[in-house]
Amino acid sequence: MNRRYLALCLPYLALDRLRRQHPDWDERPLAVWAAVGNRRCLTATDAPGLFPGQALADAQAILPDLILADADPEGDAAVLERLALWALRFTPLSAVDGEDGLMLDTTGVEALFGGEAPLLAAVLESFASGGYRTLAAIAGTPGCAAALARSGAAPYALPPGQELDSLARLPLEALRPSQDIVHGLGRLGLRQIGDVLRQPRGPLARRFGRPLLDVLDDATGARPRPIQPVRPPPVFSAVRHLLEPIVTRPAIDHVLENLLEELCRAMEHAGEGARRLILRGFRVDRVVQKVSIGTGAASHAASHLFRLFREAVGELEPDLGFERMVLEALTTEPVVRTQAAMSRGGGCTATSPDALPELLDRTRQRIPISRPQPLSSHWPEYAAAPADPYVAPDVPKD
Repeated sequence: MNRRYLALCLPYLALDRLRRQHPDWDERPLAVWAAVGNRRCLTATDAPGLFPGQALADAQAILPDLILADADPEGDAAVLERLALWALRFTPLSAVDGEDGLMLDTTGVEALFGGEAPLLAAVLESFASGGYRTLAAIAGTPGCAAALARSGAAPYALPPGQELDSLARLPLEALRPSQDIVHGLGRLGLRQIGDVLRQPRGPLARRFGRPLLDVLDDATGARPRPIQPVRPPPVFSAVRHLLEPIVTRPAIDHVLENLLEELCRAMEHAGEGARRLILRGFRVDRVVQKVSIGTGAASHAASHLFRLFREAVGELEPDLGFERMVLEALTTEPVVRTQAAMSRGGGCTATSPDALPELLDRTRQRIPISRPQPLSSHWPEYAAAPADPYVAPDVPKD
């Protein structure tokens, strides 16, 4: 299967973040500035007649009513991280790409949306409804998808195998090499990606080094860079896309039961059990709610896990409703099969081997539980310490 990547570029991330925080700024000119050496320059703006890199004094002279805000790279990075997490509703592999971009691995995901064009439209609509202006493209390599998105062309999905032809017409800046490389190639008359691709690699490497070859290889697919997802995809997960948002507790419980049954069947088939589970609810207002539970022993008993979730689910705040719910097993372990104890009469006792671990799990939902672990010490107060009740005690020899 050919890999497919959806690149998102948010050129006005800082401005959109500020306008979400200050709705009264929507119709007013806005700019973000920072000190660059001994100069104060604009770093982002969408006001007419202004541009990034412009001196702050010149911008104020052109637009006296310009709203100015200090640059906040950390705030922008935090928002980008949250948007990468939000994009997990479209694909299990989402990563931050640079200072203003996201990269989604959409291989095989398009079937859930009816094709790549509907997938692209759904992603753009989701970000636009959240107040973020976004450029997007789908291609067979991360570098090509990002270059197409940043070129400013209309969003589209590039058919497989057409990466080289589409890249040839783009400006070199779309690959995001350093400015020194761009200026150096410009002095040689090489301003488009196709101009550079037609040159011998040896002289390019000697003059501009490995960084230029890396961005070219990434875009063409000769050596695509791996993306670093914000969260590794879980081995066991279950998803429900809801036709109508759900708000009531019975509806949430019903969806949770279905998710647990699906997840536990998959884990049982693999001989695994969950040690830590997380339930995420994606609200219609793009807020993600989550609750998690843990078990002392690996378990794939859906009824037991549902009882553990019962109190945690009460912490969810549906507000306008959940339109998508995801259950993931973050930590799993092989399930150890234990034979039921035999009674003296020859029959099995009624007590299940899972009864004690399940009882401890339910009790730990309310109060902490531990057992004393013997330690080697002549001082009575240091002769024992609290330990996990699920772990067999290690009795010191002396």
